[in-house]
Amino acid sequence: MAQPQPAAPTVAEPITDLTDQRVIQILSTEHWSQLSARSLAYNEAFTRGGMFLTFLSTSFVALAFLAQGMTFGNQFLTVAAIVLAFDFVIGLTTYFRISGANVDDLRAMHAMARIRHGYTQAAPIVETYFTAPTYDDIPSVLLGYGSPASSGLGLFLYGLTTSGGMIGLIVAMVGGVLAGVLALMVGPAELAVWIGLAGAVVTFVIIAWLSVGSVPRHQAGLTVLFPAPGKETPTPNG
Repeated sequence: MAQPQPAAPTVAEPITDLTDQRVIQILSTEHWSQLSARSLAYNEAFTRGGMFLTFLSTSFVALAFLAQGMTFGNQFLTVAAIVLAFDFVIGLTTYFRISGANVDDLRAMHAMARIRHGYTQAAPIVETYFTAPTYDDIPSVLLGYGSPASSGLGLFLYGLTTSGGMIGLIVAMVGGVLAGVLALMVGPAELAVWIGLAGAVVTFVIIAWLSVGSVPRHQAGLTVLFPAPGKETPTPNG
C-alpha cells in the first residue's frame, strides 16, 4: 500500500499592506522592545548616579573622621586631595555614562515615534488619541521629553534640570573643591578660595561644552523618514 505523501508546507504570503493584521503584531513587538531599551537606559542612569552620590558622601564622611584625628596640615590635605581626585574621576565617568544612556533613550524615543506613525498609517482613526509624538523629526521627538527647544539656550537650560545635569553640577563642585585643596597645599587660604571657584567654573564649562557639542552630533545620526507637516524633509543622516 502506498504511503501518503506529506502535505506541502504552507508558505505565508509576504506582507504588502499596512492593514495586514501581522503588521500591527510586528510593530507592537518592536514597540515593546524599545520600551524595554528605555527602561534599561533609565535604570542604568539612576543606578550609576546613585552609586556616585553614595561614594561621594561616604568619602566626605571619611574625611570628616580623618580631620578629627589629624591636624589640618599638608598631611590631611594630601589625603583629601587623593580622595577628591578619585571622586572627581568617578564623577566624570558617571556623567559621561549617563550621557550615553540618554543617547540610548533618545534613539528609543525616535524609534517609537516612527512606530506610532506606522500605527496612524495602518489605522488613521487612532491618531487623535495619541499624545506622544507620531513623527520622527527631532523637534517632534523632543516634545516627548517636555523639552522647550531642540537646540540653543532652551535645550541647555532644560539639560540642567535632568539627572545628568545634576551630576554634572556636582562633578563641577568636586573639581572646584579639589582645585581649592591643591591650592591650599601651596598657597594662602584667600587665594585658594578663588582658585577653587575658578576650578568649579572651568570644570562646568568644559562639561557643558562637551555635552552641548555632542547633542547635535547624535541627533544628526537619526534618519528622519516621517517629519511633521511643515517640516522640510532632511537628507538621510543629516
